[in-house]
Amino acid sequence: MLVTFLSDFGLRDDFVGVCHGVMKRIAPGLEIVDITHGIPPQHILQGALVLANTIPYLPEGVHLAVVDPGVGTDRKALALRDASGRVYVGPDNGLLVPAAERNGGVADVFELASPEYALPEVSMTFHGRDVFAPAAAHVARGVELDALGPALDPAGLVRIAVPEPEFGTGRITATVLYVDSFGNVQVNLSREQLEGVGILPGSSVELAFGPDRYYATAARTFADAREGDLIVYVDSYGNVSLAINGGNAAALLGARPGARLRILLRGAR
Repeated sequence: MLVTFLSDFGLRDDFVGVCHGVMKRIAPGLEIVDITHGIPPQHILQGALVLANTIPYLPEGVHLAVVDPGVGTDRKALALRDASGRVYVGPDNGLLVPAAERNGGVADVFELASPEYALPEVSMTFHGRDVFAPAAAHVARGVELDALGPALDPAGLVRIAVPEPEFGTGRITATVLYVDSFGNVQVNLSREQLEGVGILPGSSVELAFGPDRYYATAARTFADAREGDLIVYVDSYGNVSLAINGGNAAALLGARPGARLRILLRGAR
């Protein structure tokens, strides 16, 4: 029995520990793999991207994900299965869908509506503990998804928009998707898109954040640049990212999720 767990709960408070406890009370032999609890608070897109990126490296099991700014509203609580058979438990706010779509798409969806598979008292503000964690544990120990509540139409799921880069004359406009704890800045570009405009390892790249300009080097790895240099590279999940060798690119650039970045080509302004 395995549950993976991703959230924006952080580790300072009791939230993660109590969710572990709820699951262990239901399924004492359960193994829990914590993906991360460091998703920025209420950042659904970042949670969705991290979940989608990490799923290929995780054992098969139940994937519990809770980034839920809509807790206490009429948003639905879900258990869904993708075409590969993996099961995801979490809110219907777009968090689960990108991971499922990378595994063949959503095959089945059920609303978490049966009180038998939730805690006896459900708070308005902590469905991670009272609804999602119990459901994940019950599914891990063998409860069928259709016992959790009514089936839903996958077409009606909330889907989250992942921004697309914009290609203009002499420039690419990209969006910051994620900033990790090292200050590395992931943007919504692929290796193919970068190489398609002639930016190859060793190239000099001019970047613009608002009115500020920065020069970076396209690199394969951190060691390709001197310490303190800004680099553009392809990260371990295949996304174009910015980093400083031995430093913090997000702090230098003032980058945060949702910020816009321009990559200037051939001296454009």
